[in-house]
Amino acid sequence: MPPGEKAARRAARERMSWYHDEQARLLVARLADALGAYQRDEIDVFELDELVERYRRARRALDAFCWTAGGGPVVAASMLDRGEVGDWWEDAHRRRRDGRG
Repeated sequence: MPPGEKAARRAARERMSWYHDEQARLLVARLADALGAYQRDEIDVFELDELVERYRRARRALDAFCWTAGGGPVVAASMLDRGEVGDWWEDAHRRRRDGRG
């Protein structure tokens, strides 16, 4: 593997690691909001269960994108550059409504 390619792959892995951590933090914050809403009796246990499942779907999709998308982090990083990545929380909700996932 040429030295430039190796450096590019390392940079892509580092970028995806940062992106993954940031997005995971955002998803955990959504989950914390859901737990808070449940504790304040703003939602019931069934709505909380749905939000926990939504978090699980979103995290699974985020993990797959960052680490196992065809080509791994290099392809994922280029998709980020092109703006081809949506909102993991909203996408998980759409997948549920569409019956996908």
